[in-house]
Amino acid sequence: MSAPADSVPDADFAARSRRADHLKERIYLTFAALAVLLAINLHGHPEPVDALVTLLVTVFGTLLAVFVADVISFVVAHERAMDADERGHAVFASFGTLSAVTVPVILLLLAALGVMQIDTAIRASIIVLVATLVVIGWVAVRKVPLKWWQRLIALGAEAALALGVVALQLAAHS
Repeated sequence: MSAPADSVPDADFAARSRRADHLKERIYLTFAALAVLLAINLHGHPEPVDALVTLLVTVFGTLLAVFVADVISFVVAHERAMDADERGHAVFASFGTLSAVTVPVILLLLAALGVMQIDTAIRASIIVLVATLVVIGWVAVRKVPLKWWQRLIALGAEAALALGVVALQLAAHS
C-alpha cells in the first residue's frame, strides 16, 4: 500500500518542525523586544544605558521563560526528560534566536556610547524589529507549496496580525 500524497517522511517533518520551533521563538523574542522598545519610546526620553539594560533583561528573561516552557512541556508530552539531542534543540530554538535582536542591541549600545541619539536608536530599532517580523513571515511561507497569490494572502494575514499586536502594545502603553 502506498502512502497518501500528503504524507511526509519522518526526517523531513522533523527538520521542518525544528525550523518551525526556531521561527516561533524568533517571533516571540521579536515581539517582546518590540513591546519594550515601543513602551520606552512612548514614555519619554530614557537614558541610553537604562534602555539597553531594559532590553537585555527582557530578552534574556523571555529566552529563559521559553526554554523552561519547552522543557516542562516536553516532560509532560513525553513523560520523560529530554535527551542530549532534544536538549540541544531546545537550547538552540530558544537562545539561537538572539540574532533577532542583535541590531537593536548594537544601536542602543551606540547610543549608550554617545555615538547616536537615544531617540534615533530606539526608532531605528523598532523599524528593524518590524522588518525582522516581515522577513520571518517570508521565511515561514517561502517553501510551502502554495501559489503566489496564496503566499501573498498568507503574508498579508501575518502582516495584519503583526500590526494588530503592535497596535495593542501601543494602546497598552499610551
